[in-house]
Formats: sequence, C-alpha cells, structure tokens
Amino acid sequence: MRSVALSPETRQSALDAMAADTLDVLVIGGGVVGGGAALDAATRGLSVGLVEARDYASGTSSRSSKLIHGGLRYLEMLDFRLVAEALGERSLLLEKLAPHLVHPVPFLYPLTHRVWERFYAGSGVALYDSMAFLSGRSRGVPHHRHLTRRGARRIMPALKKDALIGALHYYDGQVDDARHTMFLSRTAAAYGAHTASRTRVIGLLREGDRVAGAKVKDLETGREFDIHARHVVNATGVWTDETQSFAGERGQFHVRASKGIHLVVPRDRIRGESGLILRTEKSVLFVIPWGRHWIIGTTDTDWSLSKDHPAASSNDIDYLLHHVNKVLQVPLTREDVQGVYAGLRPLLAGEDEATSKLSREHAVSTSVKGLTVIAGGKYTTYRIMAKDAIDAAVHGMSSQLDRNVPECCTEDVPLLGADGYEAVWNQRQMLAESSGLHVGRIEHLLHRYGSLIVELLDLIEAQPDLGKGLTGADDYLRAEIVYAASPEGARHLDDA
Repeated sequence: MRSVALSPETRQSALDAMAADTLDVLVIGGGVVGGGAALDAATRGLSVGLVEARDYASGTSSRSSKLIHGGLRYLEMLDFRLVAEALGERSLLLEKLAPHLVHPVPFLYPLTHRVWERFYAGSGVALYDSMAFLSGRSRGVPHHRHLTRRGARRIMPALKKDALIGALHYYDGQVDDARHTMFLSRTAAAYGAHTASRTRVIGLLREGDRVAGAKVKDLETGREFDIHARHVVNATGVWTDETQSFAGERGQFHVRASKGIHLVVPRDRIRGESGLILRTEKSVLFVIPWGRHWIIGTTDTDWSLSKDHPAASSNDIDYLLHHVNKVLQVPLTREDVQGVYAGLRPLLAGEDEATSKLSREHAVSTSVKGLTVIAGGKYTTYRIMAKDAIDAAVHGMSSQLDRNVPECCTEDVPLLGADGYEAVWNQRQMLAESSGLHVGRIEHLLHRYGSLIVELLDLIEAQPDLGKGLTGADDYLRAEIVYAASPEGARHLDDA
C-alpha cells in the first residue's frame, strides 16, 4: 500500500474534492472512532470525507491510559461479551493491524488476603487469558502466572513488604494512542478517503427530512463551504450532543463526559519492571510503564465545564498520590510529578447516574434520516464501533446507491507501517550500522513509525543534522519534527 502524506497540499486537495462532489459518507470527528469509520468506509469502496475541528486525536483519543485491554474489572460486572470482544481486538492489533504501535505490557496485581483472594483473583485472570484464547487469536501476550511476595518484590522492589502477600503477573496491550489514531486517518487517506484537520462543522445540510451533508469552516483560512454527502456519521465523542443539535434534535441517547486524569512521574521514582493494577474504593488504579516515565491513573468524575480544556484539580492529584502511596516504600510527592493530563470519556447516560456506573458499551442511532450517531464504547473496541456505524450508514443510504456495498474488511487491513514491520525489526542492527544511529534510536523509530522508518532514514541521509536529538527532549530526533509537519499533518505547535 502506498504511503500518503497528510501534508498541507494534500489537505487542500481533500477540501477541494469534498466541496466539489457528493460523497457517499462524511465522517465528523478525527478521533479513533472517526478515523476507524473513515477507514472502514473507504475499504468498502465508498467515497469518504473526514473532517476534524482540531488535530487528529486532539481530544479523548490522545488522553487515555494508553492501554489496549479487555478490562479485568468488567469480569466482576459479569460483562463477558464486552471483555471477550475487547480481547479479540487486542490480539488483532498486537498481531496484525498495528504491531508497531501496540505492544505487550506486564502488570502485577498485588494480593492482600491470604485465603480467598488468590483463588478469586486468579480465577478471574485465568478466565481473562482463556477468553483471549477462545477468541481464536490467542497469540500476542504471555500467559499469567502466580507469584509469592518475594517473587513480586523481585519484579517491583518499590513495593512495601507489608503491602502484599503475593501477586498475579499478567499481560495486556499498550498503545501510543495519539499516533495510532493519526495512523488510522492516514491509512484511510491511503485508501482514498479525503481527510482534513482544522475543519469545523458549523451546521448540517438538509434535503427535506434528510441530512444531506454539512456546512464547514476551514479554520486555517476562514472559508465556509458545503460538503454534500448521502450519509453523515457523527463520531464526535463527548461533543456528540452538540453535533446532534445541528439536526434540530438531541437523538436517542445522551452522552455524559467523565473526566479521567493521569500523573506522569520519572521512571526512577518507582523501582520496578512491571506495571501495577491496584484496587480503589470506586474502581482500579494503574501504574503503567511509559518510556522513561510512569503513567499513574485514573480518576472518574463528572465534568460540566469546557470540553475543549479538561483539567485536573488539586483533589484529583491528591487522590492518585494517596492510593499509589499505599503500596510504595518511598512515597511520591507533588514534586515528583512532572506532568498531568486530563481527558474526557464519552459515556452513555441517563440523566442522574454516577459516572462510574455508566455504560462502557457503545450505541448507534439513526433517528434522523441521513445521519448516524455512534457514541460510548472503549478505545480498544474502536474498530467494531466503526464497523457498526458504517453498517448503519450503508443501510440508511441503500436506496441512493446503485450497487451492493461489501461487508467490513478492516480486520484484514493493517495500518500504514505494519506491513513488513517484523522483518524490519529483525534488521534493526543492520539499519543502525548503515544509518550511523544507535540501535536504541532505531528501535524507538520502529515503535513510532513501523516499516515507514525508511522515510525518516531518507530524511536523515539527505540532512545528517536531522539525526541529532532535540534539545531538551533528546528521546526524539529532529527528523521527527520535520516528518510530523508534512506527512503526519501537524499544522501548529500543539499538534506535534
């Protein structure tokens, strides 16, 4: 598959194409579900447009816990279907769709009760592994194992001796969420979708009782124009209700915003080689290895202020520090926190439910002709959400099409950078020698670009200075900034 750049020139061509012709499908929202929907529609042979008001993944999709997982806590809720579905998607991403962006990550589950907890929690983790096996896609992560207290503290010396009597050691998936979401849109473009960031929907077009497209504003130039489409998909996450209001009605469900925050602390502040999953009074808390840092999260509280700028409160930070310090020999302080980020989950809701009890299922609605709404769900199951949305769109415009539309095929469509990734990974030492870069640099690039690493290496060969680290952020090369500004569609400093 050809590599397509999300360059300024490509963006302008996409806008011109969307303005000129009637599309089969217009997707509103450049998050993980919107990007997935654009890819799904394009690979069915439909003409597709995707518009995003800010940068791809600028909202919820870049502010997650960076996990691709089934969700152990949903087993306790007896939500077996959701867990099985997510585990199947985890394996697909690890093995086929995005092996360059999704990798196994180990977790310790500390046990604190001698008699019943090892059996209870062990049975849950065993069921978790078994469900992954029964999904038919069992490769990708190692099987779980039981550990004594000594064995657990050998892996995580940071743990207090009296904080556990043993542990379970299991694996899940970890993803670079922002890059994965960007790759979805870029892969959709490679299959013919017209994609444009910084393009805000300011209204919906109507033809009688049908939605027939959208009025948009190019935020780079201020130009307003119409995009005509046989069907529109609202994949705007926590902005679902606002987008739906352009149709003159709220729709069949309401989306509540639940805020989750994460702390970022240096890797040397917690001695260990594994992530942690800890119980709290409301849910669970993760301590997740992330390069030279740990990510600690998350919270789950209602949010009613600006959806563009969710923010952590002092209480949020204290809550996470309090819970993680229960198990650490050397407690973390606010001075250890190098960064904080907050994101909003789009939860399906009634009017007065607590956010921790709201559904993580997704829902699809076509209450207005020509408009499909997809909302709720989990990051891990984005592909299934996208499939369901495009299935509904195809059904809704069947009378307008003069051909049969194929079924979804995205479970067999690797993202850009995935094809040939394993072979290039095996050649990483050779690439290091030929490029003059340290093999650690090559591994870093492979985990961010996959087999597209050759495009970065071409830049460095043409301009050797681009092979140097960034001042103040030497984990990253200068070439990555150049690459972000053209092939990856970054248009402003906060995009990169």
